[in-house]
Amino acid sequence: MKSNVKFEYSAGGIVVNDNKEVLLIKTKNLKNETVITFPKGHIEKNESALEAAMREVKEETGVEASVIKKIKDVEYWFVHQGQKVHKKVSWFLMKPVKIGKSKNVEVDEVFWYDINKVDQILSYKSDKELIAEVKNLI
Repeated sequence: MKSNVKFEYSAGGIVVNDNKEVLLIKTKNLKNETVITFPKGHIEKNESALEAAMREVKEETGVEASVIKKIKDVEYWFVHQGQKVHKKVSWFLMKPVKIGKSKNVEVDEVFWYDINKVDQILSYKSDKELIAEVKNLI
């Protein structure tokens, strides 16, 4: 029996402020484990990856950000509820424009962290690789 693969497309933002701090969220992953990562989410119908990234950053963190440039696409596989998922995430480097408060129930905490120390607390290897690329861009 051939298993169907589900494709998911998301976009997210790595927001860096003038103090060289990066915007992070503390949230729960699909296994209900607490993780520290960057804000991201699904790309809606009729929405570009860039628009989705800006919307998701605002929804998850309350921070309105403008895009500086696209960093890259990251692709990975995982299994959720017995289904194989191939996910592609488009990442954008951003700067904060307006800081607001997050009212997102999916996010436990929103905070800024020193970009030079952030890889010590990030949960995912792909996030650590992303931040290394961001450091070369700024």
